[in-house]
Amino acid sequence: MLEQYLIENTTREQREKVVRDALGCGGGGCENCSACGVYGAGDPLDMYQPYIDGLKEIEDINREFKARYFR
Repeated sequence: MLEQYLIENTTREQREKVVRDALGCGGGGCENCSACGVYGAGDPLDMYQPYIDGLKEIEDINREFKARYFR
């Protein structure tokens, strides 16, 4: 993971922007593929909320998601 995106190097507002920009959801970039619902993740912003709140790194969230849904 790039150090610039680590919790210790970002503000809450920056982390929210990172997530929104990366997902392309809610900004016209979402193609409504339904993958969020198919994999049970729900709203991707909810999935990444611990990162936005400064509780978990993105890398940890992604690892947990993969372990849960891809075997």
